Amino acid sequence: MPTNPLTVPQRAAGLRWPVEPGQGGWYTSAEHTATQKVMADSDDWRTGWKPGAYCAGFEGAFAARMGARYAVAFNSGGTAMEMVLRHLRLAPGDEVISCALNFVGPHIAVIGQGGRLVLTEPDPVTLNLDATDTERVMSQRTRAILVTHWNGAVADLRPFLDLAAAHPHPVYGPPVVIVDAARACGGITPAGARVGADSEGWATVFSFESKKLMTTLGQGGMVTTSDPQLAEHLRLLRTYGGRAQWGTNQMLSKAQAAVGWVQLARLDEMNDARIDRAHERTRALADVEELTLPPTLDGRRHLYYRHNLLVPEQWAGERRYELMNTLADRHGVGSIISDPVTYLGHGLIREHTRGQHCPRAEQLAARLLCPVLHPRISAEDEAAICDAIRQATASTARTPAA
Repeated sequence: MPTNPLTVPQRAAGLRWPVEPGQGGWYTSAEHTATQKVMADSDDWRTGWKPGAYCAGFEGAFAARMGARYAVAFNSGGTAMEMVLRHLRLAPGDEVISCALNFVGPHIAVIGQGGRLVLTEPDPVTLNLDATDTERVMSQRTRAILVTHWNGAVADLRPFLDLAAAHPHPVYGPPVVIVDAARACGGITPAGARVGADSEGWATVFSFESKKLMTTLGQGGMVTTSDPQLAEHLRLLRTYGGRAQWGTNQMLSKAQAAVGWVQLARLDEMNDARIDRAHERTRALADVEELTLPPTLDGRRHLYYRHNLLVPEQWAGERRYELMNTLADRHGVGSIISDPVTYLGHGLIREHTRGQHCPRAEQLAARLLCPVLHPRISAEDEAAICDAIRQATASTARTPAA
């Protein structure tokens, strides 16, 4: 398995459909009106751009929607994750368990906050963190289990909450369950709760970056929690530490909060449209025997941030790249490998986890391909994309293995 694997086609310029959408949801006149109102309100030098009531209102609405006691807004999901981990005051040797098949962001955050990143295998169906493999690597040094709702498939957190309760740290008690919900905002857990609810982990981190399911002018993030100490510390960390602690400036802006408030009200509408489009694609490709399609989880349990395809095991690696490049070169269809195993694609993580090896994650990542999906792709374009996937897959199947 090569390090620094390719994640996009070799010739990605000039595609008819990009490798991924530039914006995950979409804006309406309501978002434009909210932005214009904030600009008008803030134009007076006496008022300015302090987020104030806008940010507090957005946080309150978000907490109520997700079923959380507290919600704390940040300027990005990445900084939010870092500050949640900073609250733990990780000492050398303190371990944080996370799935090897992941976006690099949470893993860099663990390393940056002084933790020892312990990588585990994904579940072969959902590609989320595997509870059995998590139990295998738990130790008396485990401080946190970091579960990602990967690519929109909502994980069942109950096994991880039970594992944490059964394996207390000798000093700090049960490890905390931190949830990365950057790609699953608005999802419903198997327990029937919203992702980010108080019952669904110690802290849940959301991202509102441009490609995410709801967005706040390109960047933004939120943490939900039922822990008053965590919520209070996060508010200090994002505003220079108050008057006594370390902190920095990580506030969400007034305009971002205003747009986020509108996007939150429209979140289910946008997610439902995405789910419908993903299910249409699954039905359209159901008889392509070479492709393993994403699991169909009803009730907003899969939000399809990506529509993951898995090619056959014998196509892993180079033939998967061949399919990706055929889609781009012959059909103008962009696709992305989302995500490679983090220790293969990022030098810092590779050095930090030297000696760790997750063969199932490597094999699944080598089979993974995610053609572009967005709910606002027209029906005609979606039909063309599905036809391209069919033709490119058939072409790859006819090509003799090297």
